[in-house]
Amino acid sequence: MGRRGAIAGMPEAVQAWLKKALLAGNFSGYEELETALRDQGYQISKSAIHRYGQKFERRLSAIRASTEAAKMIVEGAEDDQDARSGAVVALVQTELFETILNLQEATEEEIDPAERVKLLSSAAKNIATLTRASVNLKRYQVEARGRMAAEAEAAAVAGATAEGLTPEQAARVGAAVASRIQIYLPDNGR
Repeated sequence: MGRRGAIAGMPEAVQAWLKKALLAGNFSGYEELETALRDQGYQISKSAIHRYGQKFERRLSAIRASTEAAKMIVEGAEDDQDARSGAVVALVQTELFETILNLQEATEEEIDPAERVKLLSSAAKNIATLTRASVNLKRYQVEARGRMAAEAEAAAVAGATAEGLTPEQAARVGAAVASRIQIYLPDNGR
């Protein structure tokens, strides 16, 4: 079994304190943190604290980016085609990818190889579930686009007919409107 990292072996309360201190110091002041930890009885080098701080900062950055993206989606996306669910699926996929990369970067001291296999197996199962959800969501979105185009076409035909166009002319107007609706809907590859 691999050896755990020095910081990973510290009590959760001390790790929580270190995270707060890293945030408060804007991910700097590693010598002071080394001294503060030594005063608490922990022999952790400033290099180890720096590596831990970099990983923590990367994770924090990813969380902030995901949160901001989710806020923007909620504020700006009409949900006729379940765009928010698509965004959530994309965010989860990004997070799973980031987790897999972190597992690959982790040394045997940080994560036991048997534990790594368990984590990757769990990630694979979650990815399979997420992929099924993504496929079902895309199917729903295609159906929603089709319904919206059909409704727009029907409305255009009815309007054109009411204005006195022949049924053939009204049908051409309806087809043109439906094709334009397809162009402006998101995620249809155009």
